[in-house]
Amino acid sequence: MTSSLNTDITSAAAIIKKALGRAPRAAIVLGSGLGALAEAVNKPTIIPYAELPGFPQPTVHGHSGQLVLGDLGGVPVAVMQGRAHFYEHGRSNGMRSAILSFKESGCPTLLLTNAAGSLKSGAGPGSLMLLTDHINLAGTNPLFGESGSERFVDMANAYDPSLRAGFLRAAEKHNIPLHEGIYAWFSGPSFETPAEIRAARVLGADAVGMSTAPEVILARWAGLQVAAVSVLTNYAAGMGAEPLSHQQTLTYATAAAQNLKNLMVSMLEDLNRG
Repeated sequence: MTSSLNTDITSAAAIIKKALGRAPRAAIVLGSGLGALAEAVNKPTIIPYAELPGFPQPTVHGHSGQLVLGDLGGVPVAVMQGRAHFYEHGRSNGMRSAILSFKESGCPTLLLTNAAGSLKSGAGPGSLMLLTDHINLAGTNPLFGESGSERFVDMANAYDPSLRAGFLRAAEKHNIPLHEGIYAWFSGPSFETPAEIRAARVLGADAVGMSTAPEVILARWAGLQVAAVSVLTNYAAGMGAEPLSHQQTLTYATAAAQNLKNLMVSMLEDLNRG
């Protein structure tokens, strides 16, 4: 890690802790069309990414590019409205500085959300899926170029079993249907072909998307606990008649945002009690 990167991470971590008044207990990354969850944060402090050294500058509609600090479910949180994607700049480690900043600020947990395509016929648009694992089909890794033995990260149970159990309890409490499944990461920005989707299904994937997996790798490298929930915004290519588009993603993500908010708040309340 270069000295300039070290400086960016340390500076961003200091800004987060000062603005929040303490270390966040959970960092939350919001996917496309899911920014409404940030509106539930109590007594929010909003910091544009431009004021946080090393944070990404999103280019995707539906990603506001700001960090919301406050309390959610009684837990101090740092909520990212927008993330970096590999397809934006050709760098799979675009979330590196943000995730390491959370780590340096004292945050132990990363909760990820995304908008994804469904490969399960029983999990249609507007459904939620708790991720249990992922398949990296993007042909890259965010730890390319890192040094030291720490880059050889153990990815077994990368999606933390205790955090997943918390989400399942929250779903049962609020009677929110919550599917479980494996996420396949493709590079994007073009949607997958029907042939690629058939191949992903053979490999065991239940959802497909263009984010999340590199963030999980980076977070496990940093020693953070991780959980992730997908909002299923469409059936994947070849599985439905509706043409795929980013507008479709935003429409169904917005429709599912209330269930996601209830699930996330209840899970954080559970975490707070623990």
